[in-house]
Amino acid sequence: MKISATHESWPLAGEFRISRGAKTAADVVVVQVEQDGVAGRGECVPYARYGETIESVLKQIHGSSAQRLTRDKLKHRLSPGAARNAMDCALWDLECKAQGRDISDVLGTTSDSLLSAYTLSLDEPKAMHAAAQQQSETPLLKIKLGGRGDLERLRAVRAGAPLSRLVLDANEAWSVADNEALLPELVALNVEVIEQPFPVGNDRALAHLDRPITICADESCHDAKSIAGLEERYDMVNVKLDKTGGLSEAIETRQAAEDRGLKVMVGCMVGTSLGMAPAFFLAQNVDVVDLDGPLWLKQDREPGIYYKGTEMHKPDSKLWG
Repeated sequence: MKISATHESWPLAGEFRISRGAKTAADVVVVQVEQDGVAGRGECVPYARYGETIESVLKQIHGSSAQRLTRDKLKHRLSPGAARNAMDCALWDLECKAQGRDISDVLGTTSDSLLSAYTLSLDEPKAMHAAAQQQSETPLLKIKLGGRGDLERLRAVRAGAPLSRLVLDANEAWSVADNEALLPELVALNVEVIEQPFPVGNDRALAHLDRPITICADESCHDAKSIAGLEERYDMVNVKLDKTGGLSEAIETRQAAEDRGLKVMVGCMVGTSLGMAPAFFLAQNVDVVDLDGPLWLKQDREPGIYYKGTEMHKPDSKLWG
């Protein structure tokens, strides 16, 4: 078995900003696994929030090469995270291509399309109002917030897109006082979901607060083991392959969440269609799909996933699976 990994940088059509910083390119790592003349690929996005860099992820991948590596062996070699994600997804792709089977048949999925949220980047209220107006016919918007000025931002978005469903993502930027002040306003603005309002170390407060709006765990939820106890603080979890360490663990994480009565969002980092494709099959029949990463790129892979607006169509097996 031959394993190779490369860094690719894909320019964005505009600046993507959250509470922790901004980016103008999607920096991804692509893994290719070759065996018996057949190759499979997977993509990941190293994330600084979890101590990952391009260099550290490449080092992990190169240090985990082995003859006849399997998904089960990989789970015991690498911790959940970006490196394991790219390798796990490459092994799924390899298996499908070696067996001449479509991933839909392997997983038993049936949907030909999913409706994804579209993300509005963190900005000043006037700019977010303009962005919302451009997306006013988009059914589901995900709004990046950042603390001070969030209510003004949200009012501006709602004025620009009065009919869109709204999911908010605070990226750990709120305090308990922020939450208490904002919550009545958010209810009035018909917000449906608030994602990770508090820092991970402070989120236990959610167990003692009213939750009239669905609260979703992102940074507080990584893999299947991390699900236990989250139902006391959260109503939903955001399952991302770059956190779980690939499709294999993501399937288990989703199941663990549903077993505890939690709703599920399937999300992503900003990456190409190669990174979104495995998540498409994970996201069948979940509560919220947030897989708009390729829509932020100046140019996607070819072939890439076809989006009609934010309707995401089933990936071609030539791309993945």
